[in-house]
Amino acid sequence: MTKIESERIRRWLTGWTVARSLPQAEPVASAGDGLRSTCDQPGREVEVIALRADEEPQSVARLAAVVAAERRTTWLTVPTLRPAAVEAAVGAAGLELVHKSEWFMAIDLAEHPQHAPAAPYEREVRTDGPITIVSLRDASGEVAARGTIAVVGAEAIADRIETDPAHRRRGLGRATMSALVEAAVAQGARTGLLIASEEGQHLYSSLGWHYEADVLIARRPTVPSSR
Repeated sequence: MTKIESERIRRWLTGWTVARSLPQAEPVASAGDGLRSTCDQPGREVEVIALRADEEPQSVARLAAVVAAERRTTWLTVPTLRPAAVEAAVGAAGLELVHKSEWFMAIDLAEHPQHAPAAPYEREVRTDGPITIVSLRDASGEVAARGTIAVVGAEAIADRIETDPAHRRRGLGRATMSALVEAAVAQGARTGLLIASEEGQHLYSSLGWHYEADVLIARRPTVPSSR
């Protein structure tokens, strides 16, 4: 594979906005360069997602210029198989990298292994329309791990897979992913998509998810507050 397809990125973004109950993303810049999502999170009000960094390298420079001119705190997310070129383009626009080791990953959900949580953990699965939230609770009822998955057509987008530090190395991430995938398959999903943090890449790889592209994330440099 010499590039990650823009439609693959679009489908991930559609599911990601559904999973987070965000408004539908809108076009930004020119000629289909990217999409803008309003996140309204502290330190991350807007996210611009590049669609064709590898097809049209100049699109990254155009998007970076848009982000550099934004008044609101805006992140630029770039899936790419050419991370060095993207890093140079965002740097030339005056942006700084926030994350440079994330991965765009995918899997055939029929091949996803199943893992049940070990005692004393019990799973709670709540599905509301296309969104499923899985929580794993310990004996006291406290949430030890959780995750979300959104089904859009034949694809399921996993998001916010988290394990409390006090409960790590007990297989809870695997059990959470298993429950999410089970729910997504029951809704007709066949392919899974996600963006994995550096910390999550080993977990997803061990479950059969495969790397499709690097994901670089940049923003305007933060200005230290004056005292």
